[in-house]
Parts: sequence; C-alpha cells; structure tokens
Amino acid sequence: MALERLHLHNWDFPDSDDSGLHTIHPYPAKFISSIPRALITSLGVAPGTAVLDPFCGAGTTLVVAQELGVPSIGIDLNPIACLISRVKTTPLPAGLTAAALRVVQATHAGTVTVPAIPNVGHWFNEEVSAAIAALVAQIDRVPDASVRDHLRLALSSIIVRVSRQESDTRYAAIEKPVSPRSVREQFLAACARIVETKAARSTPAASAVVLESDILAVTPELIGRGVSLVVTSPPYPNAYEYWLYHKYRMWWLGYDPIAVKQQEIGARAHYFRKRHATFEEFRLQMASILRLLSKVLVSGGYACFVVGRSRIHGVDYDNAAMIAGEAGRAGFTEVDRFSRVIRAGRKSFNLSHARIKTEAVLVLRRS
Repeated sequence: MALERLHLHNWDFPDSDDSGLHTIHPYPAKFISSIPRALITSLGVAPGTAVLDPFCGAGTTLVVAQELGVPSIGIDLNPIACLISRVKTTPLPAGLTAAALRVVQATHAGTVTVPAIPNVGHWFNEEVSAAIAALVAQIDRVPDASVRDHLRLALSSIIVRVSRQESDTRYAAIEKPVSPRSVREQFLAACARIVETKAARSTPAASAVVLESDILAVTPELIGRGVSLVVTSPPYPNAYEYWLYHKYRMWWLGYDPIAVKQQEIGARAHYFRKRHATFEEFRLQMASILRLLSKVLVSGGYACFVVGRSRIHGVDYDNAAMIAGEAGRAGFTEVDRFSRVIRAGRKSFNLSHARIKTEAVLVLRRS
C-alpha cells in the first residue's frame, strides 16, 4: 500500500510553494519540500524511529519531518548548511530582536580587526569589511547559543548582497551602493525576517538533530537511533560546489572553506586538478554510504535518493543507475523509480549542469 501511494503524486510538483521558513537563507540546488513530504507521508516512519538525511543541506527534509511530527537526523559537512538546518528546526529564542539591536549598537564602540580573508579587498570594500567584522565580533559575545546561531544566520544570509559579488551563483565583481549603515540595516532586516517567519510557524513537537560531519566518517553509533526512512539528495560529481557557494560566508563566520572543499563529495574542483578524481571514486564513496545506511535502517525501511546525472570531461554518467547497483550489493532492493522535471531557474555555477532538465527519485528498500 505504501508503494502504491507513491504513484498518486505528480513528481514534478508544479504547484510546490517553498516560501516562509525555506527562504530565510540562500542555498544552491536544494530540493523542494514537496519531495520529502510525499515520501514521508507515503512510506511512513515506524514508531520509535527517525527520518535520516545524510546530506541535509538547507534542512528541507528536517523541516518537513518536524511539520509532520516525525523525529529527524541531518548530517552535513558544510558548517553553513548545519547552521541553516539548526536555526530552521530550533524554536525562536526569546529576545532575538532586542539582541540584534544590542549587537548593532555595540558595533559603534571601539575598533575591530578585519580577519585575514583571501582576496577580501576585491569582493568587499574596506568600510563594509569593517562593518561585517564588527557585527561578527559582537555576535560572538552573545552568551545564548540559540540566539547566537540565529544572529549568525541573519548575517550569513546578507554576505553576498553586501559584497561586490554580482549574485549567489555568479562570481563577477560589480560595484554596489553598500555602506556600513546599509550593512547594519540589512542585518536587522534579516533578523526581522527570521522572527516574522518563525513566529508564524507552530512550535515543532518533533526533535531534529543536526550533526556536522563528513558522512564518510559517520558511524551508526554517532547516529544513535534506529532509522526507518532515509530521504536525501546527495551531491554528485562535477555538479554543484557547496563550499564555493558559501566560501565567504564561512570565512567571515570563522570556518575553514578550504577544509570543506577538500572533503566535499563531488566538488567540481576535484575533477579538474592535475590528478583529478574519477567517477569510480564517487562510486566507492556512495557504496560506503549505502553500507552505513544498511546498518542504521530497520529491516523493511526505505532509502530514497533524489539524484540527477553528471557530466565529467564530456562524458555523461547515470548516478541513479550507479546508486541502484551499489545499493543491491549493500542489501537493498530497488522498488521504484520516478523521473521528475527540475524546476526552471534553479541556478548552478557549472553551466553544463544548468542544462540538466530531469532527475530521478530512487526508492530502495532494505531487506
């Protein structure tokens, strides 16, 4: 019956509306919330178990699971992804607006040191850099961890807008009319959007745990509980570069984007260095992840992957077929597969992948 319910959906979801909480921070190539909602409601989650997203990104699966009253676990290597996911799944802390105002007022006192960020002068004018550094310094002094996370997310969300970078998906330097005052105003406006958006949402009853980790290093013990449904969209070779998308956000917030780049599965840079990565390496990585999922999924549980093809050095690779093959060796059976049209306008740094029009929803069941 569960599998029959999957066929009731139009997997293109032309009327999907990801407004509200899904829009509080930019994120590349995130899948629409209708996909995890359809999978969770159709396949179900066994009592006492959780939904797992091993590549949780902007937390879409976790947010939907909370809305449906289902516990969830998200894992991601990218600290900005984890920050977004934590904030989206955490109740709005009291006093956030007042804390944001105190942070802004405190930036007028004393001097600040702009951190040693590569090429910062090319992408940020000097006064804007000083204003961002002052905000970071004051936010880091906020004692409440949840308030601090919300403030850091608000600042992260405006970094590209106050830079010279043309847009989140276009690395071209242009002049923008940005001043220290407008940095502070945009920060406060971002905080206000978070407050308004989260105040309109019912307090989540279900737990959501976010683990910042390389999925290849995760053990069943770290996940810590039984899982009956996996819903994820893994990064795949030469498609999107999440570290690049969030590079300056990471630097400003004190993270190391180069370390993230080195560990990020599928990052385009890995496929264009002198001793470049290969599709075979990606296959081995996915095989390792599928073995982990086989260990944490209950018998009869489902693992669902939303994945498109890859083009590497002019050769097309069918990622869904590869994952299905490796899943069979890890104790899974493919029980269904749907093709869906990718919504027009989803942006990419890699123009060859901007021309990919469809992706697969692969449904696997653990024996």
